[in-house]
Amino acid sequence: MSQLGRSDHVVVVGAGVAGWRLVESLRREGYEGELTLVGDEPHVPYDRPPLSKQVLSGKWDLDKVTLATSEKLEASRTTLRLGVRVTELDVENTTVVLADGSTLAGTHVVLATGSLARTLTFPSAGALATLRNYDDLTRLDATLRSLEPESVVAIIGGGFVGAEAATSIKARGLTPIVLEVAPRPLIGVLGDTVSTWLETIGIDFGIEVRTSQHLRDVRPHEESFVIDFDDGWSLAAGAILAAVGSSLDLAWLEGSGLTLDHGVVVDRDLQAAKNVAAIGDVARFIVSSALGEEVARIEHWEVATEHAAQLARYWTSGERSTAVTIPYFWSDQYGKKIQMLGHPHPGDDVVMVEGSCEAGKWLALYSRDGYVTGGVSLSQPRGLALSKKLLEEPTTLKGALESAPWST
Repeated sequence: MSQLGRSDHVVVVGAGVAGWRLVESLRREGYEGELTLVGDEPHVPYDRPPLSKQVLSGKWDLDKVTLATSEKLEASRTTLRLGVRVTELDVENTTVVLADGSTLAGTHVVLATGSLARTLTFPSAGALATLRNYDDLTRLDATLRSLEPESVVAIIGGGFVGAEAATSIKARGLTPIVLEVAPRPLIGVLGDTVSTWLETIGIDFGIEVRTSQHLRDVRPHEESFVIDFDDGWSLAAGAILAAVGSSLDLAWLEGSGLTLDHGVVVDRDLQAAKNVAAIGDVARFIVSSALGEEVARIEHWEVATEHAAQLARYWTSGERSTAVTIPYFWSDQYGKKIQMLGHPHPGDDVVMVEGSCEAGKWLALYSRDGYVTGGVSLSQPRGLALSKKLLEEPTTLKGALESAPWST
């Protein structure tokens, strides 16, 4: 049964992918009531993943990442409140307070605030560029344009954003150097074995990737920077990008009555409280896999989109999602495409089932206690897509190897 009617007012806090897709999904599901979308950036909703890829490399203009075009905004019949932060949530009265002192009273509130670029803690870290939003990109682009060809650009962090940015910066005729604190990039996400298989793809692409790098400070020097390391050596760079992961801004929700635990805790219907929901990066939700359930927070574009569709269906029709959750993400870096399906743990067993490191493309399966928990591939998209069925129901690794759907 529908929870929403023509007299309702849904206030969506967060104008990123999750928030905008919710607006679109609610209208698609037939909701005809009032909609207000609040965003702390002054820009209409746009797509973030291309910022570190097509936009930073110069292949796309910033306008190409816009999601909420003027035509779509008009069709959505949505009131926009952009360039203003929400500072307080009154759960009982489904009302939010904005930084300009105004309030928005709704019948339903959705938290879709996403995540922030994590900052470094050494003394001069505040001067470093990040790459999380539209304004970050424009500032970084202006800096890169000011550099001479082949100038060194240091990227602190060898994760997905760092590697993607390094690839794009190299395409601009500059010299990126990736500095990673871990023994290998992506070891904390993909696990020890898979990170070993990927260890040389940056070097093979012509980008220097330095691991086990422990920074002490960054010093401005004339019109450039010098990075000092704990072991005493230094690196001069014309520009520096900090790509060291993400964090959440939950301080404004403290005292709201919501359960906060490395995110906003929600039930299987994405409800954080009565008529209050959380979706996307900020939601700590129940991941229902073929092997059971666990609570997690997943910062994937696909998850944000699926959350929006799921919540819209639930609030407009009462339909509850019964499908298993099969998270998916991709990363274009160093001339390769890394893709993952499922929600494996970094410590899960892993076996390569097709291709090889020497060939530069392969497919592997993760497993735990003998059952498949996920798949990961390097430039092998078709094989990974065909393997999705292995995650739709409990599948033993032995059975997966016998059926080998990737070779169909």
